[in-house]
Amino acid sequence: MEIASNDKVFAGSIPQLYEEHLVPLIFQPYADDLAARLARKPPRRILEIAAGTGVLTRAMASALPETSSIVATDLNPPMLAQARALGTSRPVEWREADAMELPFEDGAFDAVVCQFGVMFFPDKRAAFAEARRVLKRGGLLLFSVWDRIEENEFADVVTDALATLFPQDPPRFMARTPHGYHDKEAILHDLAAAAAGGKVQIETLAARSRAATHVSPAIAYCQGTPLRGEIEARGASRLAEATAVSADAIAARFGRGPVDGKIQAHIVSVQA
Repeated sequence: MEIASNDKVFAGSIPQLYEEHLVPLIFQPYADDLAARLARKPPRRILEIAAGTGVLTRAMASALPETSSIVATDLNPPMLAQARALGTSRPVEWREADAMELPFEDGAFDAVVCQFGVMFFPDKRAAFAEARRVLKRGGLLLFSVWDRIEENEFADVVTDALATLFPQDPPRFMARTPHGYHDKEAILHDLAAAAAGGKVQIETLAARSRAATHVSPAIAYCQGTPLRGEIEARGASRLAEATAVSADAIAARFGRGPVDGKIQAHIVSVQA
């Protein structure tokens, strides 16, 4: 899967809009789930990669005992700055770091976790190999990836709506990248090629995506993700129009006012 260079740009107002709209819409339920999984047998030293604005970091800080230390990293300084500004319920270490070239010693961590970041790695096997390198023997690699876009209703509706607005060159960021690494056999193949595992388990987990108004998911996807760059590349003044078209499409399917749609992801655990 090829990752376009702009697919990794989270800058300007995107981090704030991402945190305000996208985190409660789709990320919080899975952050709580991953933190709960770790809390069943809390690791002593945890590395989070692609932490974004820190939704999983905050969940782990609340769910895990203080004997579990957390190092949270991201390659994108604006996202990391947003995470730092929001803070956590107890101290964590924040570091700027590339998942494919981690600045840590071999075997430094008991667990490496990543919520919805793997899809953005240009070389997933290199990232898996790095995660394995910094894990202790018997350590845990735990990550989530989105299932195919058709199983994630708001993202699918927005993508289809934008295709009607830009029929000659539809923006495909959501299908291409966030929902572009859903094939479980491909994930298993990449893990094996990176020698990243022992025992691998993949669980497909559905959840609900809720917002107080039909407009919020449209803002979340059109303005709080790199999809914004794709829209603005087709006309700098068209962001508001694209957001409105997306909001109307969500309203047509889910109604105006409070909305509730399906989301679905794969949870992957690898015992090193």
